[in-house]
Amino acid sequence: TLVLLGAGLTAASWYLLDYALRPGNRGFDTERAWHEMDSVYPGLRDWHDSLSRAGLWHDTTLVALDGTSLHAFYSPAPQPTRRTAMLVHGYTDCGIRMSHLARMYREELAMNILVPDLRHAGTSGGDHIGMGWEDVDDLLLWSYMLPDIFGDSVSVVVHGVSMGAAATMMLSASSDQPSCIQMYIEDCGFTGVYDQFRKELREQFSLPAFPLLPWASALCHLRFGWNFEEASPLTLIKKSRGPMLFIHGTADTYVPFSMGEALFEAHPGPKARWWVEDATHARSFQKDPQTYVRTVEIFLRNERL
Repeated sequence: TLVLLGAGLTAASWYLLDYALRPGNRGFDTERAWHEMDSVYPGLRDWHDSLSRAGLWHDTTLVALDGTSLHAFYSPAPQPTRRTAMLVHGYTDCGIRMSHLARMYREELAMNILVPDLRHAGTSGGDHIGMGWEDVDDLLLWSYMLPDIFGDSVSVVVHGVSMGAAATMMLSASSDQPSCIQMYIEDCGFTGVYDQFRKELREQFSLPAFPLLPWASALCHLRFGWNFEEASPLTLIKKSRGPMLFIHGTADTYVPFSMGEALFEAHPGPKARWWVEDATHARSFQKDPQTYVRTVEIFLRNERL
């Protein structure tokens, strides 16, 4: 009976990992991404195309520590500047789905931009999604490249949305980050992979966390080298090394608003927050773009970027 139970849990855990980390990934469909982004933010594709024609939109790649090929696009500001934004996309997204924020930073805030495709997204390699945890080392590599791309005096804000916000928060705790990273913006990030999967397990499958989630976490460690518990922005943010702006929609039910409140309280500071009334998940910019730009601009100015 115990053998059968163990076999059943292992099979269910394997399925859960593939369901969560190897989904039917829309993040690879870059043409669909452009179409959907342009429909929500009119003129976005034309903006990209005009930069491309002018030779101001660039693709670049690097090889991660494990040999995975990673892709990013970047564009210099309209005028030379040290001020730079590295933008980090969400779950099953790709860098293209951060283009509205890329346009904001370049055109309205006059900053350089670099937007990576995370693992298993866009035109980057990798056979599974890293839930932000595996992306931290990759973001460190990109951040070390920024002075080569934009100049030695580069000064960087890292801005992530959803899973990208989780990666941003975990990056903020790293002792390996370069001095050019000055501050962080997290938009609707989750408190931890375990917390998020527990919520999804309950809502999508009507299942309790125990015993499946601990078993799946252990299997994740065997397959991919990390477990759900350690991928915890709520824990790591207590070691954060720079100012952070927190953005979260009060109507977010996918990554509950309460997670944003908990993360804000846990950060040791300096910090600022903007709770966006009635905004659902990752829709704060869409809900109120003018206030979004102004809030980011004020945060950057107050923290002297």
